[in-house]
Amino acid sequence: MKNILLILFTLFFALGTSAQTKKTVNSSKKLVAYFSCTGNTKQAAQKIADAIGAELYEIKPAKAYVAADLDYRNKKSRSTFEMQDPSSRPAVSGKIGNIKKYDIIYVGYPIWWNLAPRIINSFIEKNNFKGKK
Repeated sequence: MKNILLILFTLFFALGTSAQTKKTVNSSKKLVAYFSCTGNTKQAAQKIADAIGAELYEIKPAKAYVAADLDYRNKKSRSTFEMQDPSSRPAVSGKIGNIKKYDIIYVGYPIWWNLAPRIINSFIEKNNFKGKK
């Protein structure tokens, strides 16, 4: 039930309810930033970016994840170690050009251990989102 309410709230928030909100969203410069290891999140991010007229930016780790890194059943896998350490901040490769030009930034990622992958923390902490939606 909580998941359904969260989804409904998210849709309500994302779509907006007033003409002014819709006008602002439609005329705003938008970015969809995403992290994807297997391609699923990438596909979703591309569809969202196309639908809302946003630019697309891939959040890339400095060291790419391989299949063994993503094996959640392996207690010694890279992703397991990162997710067990809340202070873990995997390095991000590259940088968003001019983040100031975006009004709205959507961040997409897979769910690891019921959380955002730690690289999302790295990305958020590396960029200045002040004044962004």
